[in-house]
Amino acid sequence: MELDDSTLSAAEIEALARRIDRPVVLVGMMGVGKTSIGRKLAALLHVPFVDADEEIEQAAQMTISEIFAQFGEEYFRDGERRVIARLIDGPGTRRVIATGGGAFVNPETRALILDKAIAVWLDSDVEVLVERVGRKDTRPLLRQGDPREILTRLKAEREPAYAQAPIHVKSGFGPQSRTVGKVLKGISEWL
Repeated sequence: MELDDSTLSAAEIEALARRIDRPVVLVGMMGVGKTSIGRKLAALLHVPFVDADEEIEQAAQMTISEIFAQFGEEYFRDGERRVIARLIDGPGTRRVIATGGGAFVNPETRALILDKAIAVWLDSDVEVLVERVGRKDTRPLLRQGDPREILTRLKAEREPAYAQAPIHVKSGFGPQSRTVGKVLKGISEWL
């Protein structure tokens, strides 16, 4: 389901918050805004926000870049899967979780999210992603060549997995509040 720009009223958001009985998990490409949208969404729903990448770094006592460099992507994805499982199954499951860009591509992680959470695919055009990820040099997968080419390839490879999320929201150059509104509307319609 792809959504339009109309928003919910404050009363509708409060009613929606009471209906949510599981985690809301944001999936999508790096740079799409999962963390910033997630923080705003959690505040509106009066639930905690958790960034899976931050949880991984805390558990490993290393940055994601260091994990990639020392152990490789496969090792990282396995740890990512375990951390996301803990966040979804752990106490206080009413929360918003931002995942890493590749998390939902892992079949086990994707199955867990689809079974026990509300999966929302945040999607952006490559131009938007390139502009956003260019702000920081902390993305290990982008250090292997031209970011535009890498993002274009990864987006094409990952879209079949992302498309399995029941809620699909486009995020562009406009205000984040517009994207948050679309996410809220999508969750409301899905529930």
